[in-house]
Amino acid sequence: MEIIGKLLMKLPLQSGIGRTGNSWQKQEFVIETIEQYPKKVCANLWGDKLDMLDTVNIGDTVKVSFSIESREFNGKWYTDVKAWKIEPATEAPAQPAAAPAYQPAAGPAPSADTLPPMASDDLDTFTDNGGDDLPF
Repeated sequence: MEIIGKLLMKLPLQSGIGRTGNSWQKQEFVIETIEQYPKKVCANLWGDKLDMLDTVNIGDTVKVSFSIESREFNGKWYTDVKAWKIEPATEAPAQPAAAPAYQPAAGPAPSADTLPPMASDDLDTFTDNGGDDLPF
């Protein structure tokens, strides 16, 4: 999977020793998607992939290739967004399409000659009581 967004922050490097005795390192970072309703996504890089985060700066538009993995621990589920490639975005993502502007149906607009005539008693049915009877 891929996502394009603006790099908001690089979180501190984390490291430790695993159960097998091997050392590990990971670094998390946050990007914000570029769409009508932007979303923030926290992803992480592991091991030898950490150097890729040094090639981009805060505020850059980046393309992140990642995989999503969930695991269960003590009856709760945890999800990781594991990035395996991060690079500067070469092209801006397409913005969501705006709603089309209203366009009236094709054809000529009605003129006074084409409208049906109004009876004179139709004019007397309107009375203005000076109030606004709208429910809102």
